[in-house]
Amino acid sequence: MRIRAARTGDLTRLQDIERAAGEPFRVIGMTEIADDEPPSIDQLSEYVEAGRAWVATVAGGADVPVAYLIADLIDGNLHIEQVSVDPAHARQGIGRRLIEHVADYARGAGMPALTLTTFVDVPWNAPYYRRCGFVDLDGDTLTEGLRAVRDHEAAIGLDRWPRVCMRRDLRG
Repeated sequence: MRIRAARTGDLTRLQDIERAAGEPFRVIGMTEIADDEPPSIDQLSEYVEAGRAWVATVAGGADVPVAYLIADLIDGNLHIEQVSVDPAHARQGIGRRLIEHVADYARGAGMPALTLTTFVDVPWNAPYYRRCGFVDLDGDTLTEGLRAVRDHEAAIGLDRWPRVCMRRDLRG
């Protein structure tokens, strides 16, 4: 597997990955999540131009992404906005490798932590991120930026299912 910066030519593939990665949500009754449209080409382009979009490709393959991760800067931390793996390549450690790659990137940029928001009860969400070293944040430990993210998520209906903010410290 190879991780590299995402390129403009990858963007429609990233949308395909997002659609495919959404399908398992349908199986657990979260059809609205499965049916949610992926980020637009314009939105994904902004991440590419900002240098905060990475893809994983299969070693020996045609350099076609099988997973991607996009991130924002929130309160001085790198915030994982989305990490998605094509289900045909799931359970191979690709998502974890992407997370480790961006942890190294953030550490190198002097950022103290990675953050994200995710579903509490979905096995490949919060339980997975805990195994990757993230810890749950409660209302008292949320930064202003993470509160704004959660407010936005609530406004678009994601709070229909329990959500949590998580943090992984990169120091020490």
